[in-house]
Amino acid sequence: MKILLLEDEKITRISLTNTLRQEGFEVDNSGDGQEGMNLFYQHEYDLVITDLRLPNMNGMEILRSIKLKKSETIVIVITAYATVETAVEALKLGAYDYITKPFSPDRVIAILQNIRRMKSILDENTKLKMQVEALASSNIIAGSSSMKKFLETIKVVAPFDYTVLIEGESGTGKEMTAREIHRLSNRSSNPFIPINCAVIPESLLESELFGHEKGAFTNAVKRHIGYFERANKGTLFIDDIDDFPQPLQVKLLRVLQEQEFIRVGGTESISVDVRIVCATKVDLKQRVNEKLFREDLYYRLNIIPLKIPPLRERKDDIPLLIDHFMKKYGEGEKSELINKSLLDQILNYEWPGNVRELENIVKRIIALSSTGGGIDFLFNEEKQTTSPKFETKISNSDYPAFEDYIFQKENEIIDWAMNKSDNNISQAAKLLNLPRTTLKSKLDRINNNKTLALSK
Repeated sequence: MKILLLEDEKITRISLTNTLRQEGFEVDNSGDGQEGMNLFYQHEYDLVITDLRLPNMNGMEILRSIKLKKSETIVIVITAYATVETAVEALKLGAYDYITKPFSPDRVIAILQNIRRMKSILDENTKLKMQVEALASSNIIAGSSSMKKFLETIKVVAPFDYTVLIEGESGTGKEMTAREIHRLSNRSSNPFIPINCAVIPESLLESELFGHEKGAFTNAVKRHIGYFERANKGTLFIDDIDDFPQPLQVKLLRVLQEQEFIRVGGTESISVDVRIVCATKVDLKQRVNEKLFREDLYYRLNIIPLKIPPLRERKDDIPLLIDHFMKKYGEGEKSELINKSLLDQILNYEWPGNVRELENIVKRIIALSSTGGGIDFLFNEEKQTTSPKFETKISNSDYPAFEDYIFQKENEIIDWAMNKSDNNISQAAKLLNLPRTTLKSKLDRINNNKTLALSK
C-alpha cells in the first residue's frame, strides 16, 4: 500500500515515515500542502495522511481536492487543534478517520492494518465479481471438448499481461478470441484497439502504429496519434502479424521490450502501458526458418501461444453455432428451416472458411427461406474449395465469356503465388510484382466468389 504523508513538523514527519516503512508500507512525504498535492497528482497513492494545518494549503482543502480528483483514495486527518466542528466537517468531506495529537505510532499502524485488510477483501470481491460476470457472458461458443479446453486456457492466461500469439485459419475467430482475452483481463475497462496488418499499406503502417508529428512528411498537417497511444492501459490486437513488414519488425520489438516509442518525425520518447495480442493464419515459426520473420520478435510474441481448432475438427460446435446465428439474426424460431438432410450436408462439409463461412451460410438459409423455395440444394452442386480450371487450349466454340476467362486465369496465377509463398500476402505480391493492397483486394474478390458458388 502506497502512502503520502503530509506533516509540517519535521520530527513527526521523519519518525512516522520511518515507522511506516518498517511496517512494509511505501511512503512519500512532504511538509508543504501545495507540494504534497503536486506529489498526489504525479503519483498513485492508496492513502493520504494529512495534518490539518500546513503551509500554502490546509488539510481541509487537501481533503476536498483529493476526493474531487480520486474519490476512492483514503484520507486520514491528524491535528493538534481538534474541535468537534472540524472533526464533523472532515468526516462529511469523506475522511476515513480523524486523529488528534499527540498520538502513538501504534495507533496509526493499527488503523492502517485494518484498512489494508479491508482493501484486500474489497479487491478480492471485485476480482471474484469480474470472474463471475466473465463466466456468465462469454462470447465464444464452446460445446466440443477441444473448444471447452481452449476457453479454459483463455480464462487462465487472460488476467496476466503476457503477450499472446493466436494461431488459426481464416474465419476461426482470432479477433473474437483476442476480445475475450481483453474482456477477462484486468484491462477490460480500458480500450481494445484492433489493427490488421494485411489491409494497411506498408508505407503507412509505421505512422498508423506509432503516430506522427506535424510536418513529418507531405500532407502531415497535424499530429496523428497512433494505435499504440490509443491502446494505452488497454490491449492492442495486431492481426495478420505474419504480414508485418520486415523493416518495421525491429521497431515493434523495441516497443515490446521498452514499452516506449518515438512518433514518426518526432524526438520525444513516449511511454505506454499496452498488452499485445497478435494473430497469425500461418505457422510463424516457419516464417522464421525462411528468414521472413525476426526470430527475436517471434520469441517475444510467442510467450503464450494459443491455437484455435478449425471448424472441421470441432463439428460438435456446429449445431450450437447455427442456433447462435439464428438468434443473432432474429430467426430464433426458425431452427426448423434446417432439416436432417441439410444438417447432414452441413456436418459433412469441410468448412474451409470456418465459422465465418458457417455464419454466411446461416444468413443464406434465412434469406432463401423468405422466398418460399427449398434450400436442400445448398451444398449439392459445388463443394470444392478451389475454382475449376479452364484448359490452356480450347476450341473456339468452347470459349467462356471474356471476363470469366480472364478472372479464372487471374485466380490460377494468384493461387500459384499464394502456394509458392505459403499464403504470405506480402511475399506473393512480390512474386507477382503487384502492390500488396491490390493483391489483397483481388483475394477478397476471389473469396467472395467462392462463397457465392456454394449457393448456386
